[in-house]
Amino acid sequence: MSLHHPHHHDPHGHGHDHHALPEGPVPPGYRRVLWIALAVNALMFAIEIAGGLSTGSVSLLADAIDFFGDAGNYAISLAVLAMGAVARARAAVFKAASMVLFGVAVLGRAAWAAWNGAAPEPLAMGAIGTLALLANVGVAVLLYAYRDGDANMRSVWLCTRNDAIGNVAVMLAAVGVFGTGTRWPDLLVAAVMAGLALSAGLSVVRQARRELVSRSA
Repeated sequence: MSLHHPHHHDPHGHGHDHHALPEGPVPPGYRRVLWIALAVNALMFAIEIAGGLSTGSVSLLADAIDFFGDAGNYAISLAVLAMGAVARARAAVFKAASMVLFGVAVLGRAAWAAWNGAAPEPLAMGAIGTLALLANVGVAVLLYAYRDGDANMRSVWLCTRNDAIGNVAVMLAAVGVFGTGTRWPDLLVAAVMAGLALSAGLSVVRQARRELVSRSA
């Protein structure tokens, strides 16, 4: 799912290219960017939980859980910035596992709504989705310069990029619900967002495991 090639400079795929963050210092400004991202995601989590419950939208709830997971990701990232590469890679595995669990949880919620749910309120869905997109694009712009770092930094970038894709999908779902008067566009988008979380989580686990193996070799 990545838009870049993290191992372009390293044919062995160990993440030792010049973009990677070995035992050296954290890139200037990265800590400040993480604090901004943490605050934005925590706020959007609260807004989307309220919006998802009030509109009946599964895709908004999915996005809210994603914002919550990302806020946790940024908090973990801040905690491990001062640690070595092995600790960062282990933290990336933990965060990636949470992304996979998020994907499974959303699929379960969508399946439940397919049997029991009603069509959500599309106008409020679209408005909240637009606000979420603006928030995520702002964070993604701040994080873009750090997208080719180690597994921990890459997981942060992938989370934010997937969020922006998910926000666009929520907005499209709102249009679909408005046009059809049914819940199916909302459930379809929720399922796609779950797939993105699963894909990104597994990708980060693979890179982090390579880094852990190379550090212990």
